[in-house]
Amino acid sequence: MKNKTCDNQRRTMLKDSLTLAGGLGIFGAFGAEALAQTPQKTTQKQGEKMLTRFEKGMQQLQKIDGEAGQKVIDSLAPIAPDLGKYIVEFAFGDIYTRGELDLKERELITLASLLTAGGCEAQLGVHINAALNVGIAPAKIIESFMQCVPYTGFPKVLNAVFVAKKIFETKGLSALT
Repeated sequence: MKNKTCDNQRRTMLKDSLTLAGGLGIFGAFGAEALAQTPQKTTQKQGEKMLTRFEKGMQQLQKIDGEAGQKVIDSLAPIAPDLGKYIVEFAFGDIYTRGELDLKERELITLASLLTAGGCEAQLGVHINAALNVGIAPAKIIESFMQCVPYTGFPKVLNAVFVAKKIFETKGLSALT
């Protein structure tokens, strides 16, 4: 009797977990399909017009990344247009517009996260440009990378520094001034 009760509890917990995970998009296509069927919600007013998540995200993307962000979204159009849509709606429309952190803090966290993950040099380049666009000084970008050395090691920090170096050179910037 005790085992049957325990098994029923496990089944219920597993069913609830799978339902929640599917709803959160953890299972790839199932989550994407559910998301695609969700009606677009409006999020904020601009004058009298309510902005969709996508419109709000595009405004934020433009403010943060300028042309570079649009190029990333455009580059996804021929192969994974929905991925571009999700990036705009979720990352920029939902996350980047939350109120507790300013854009400089968000970009420093993003830089540290990409550096720590490793193998994200292309995205790191986009966000180094974004950090510069929102007013983070080159020296502060490098210092945020230095802070990661004890936690992620020299190779990942060196990769990030060399990405930054290329970007700074193309913009005529120095992290030493």
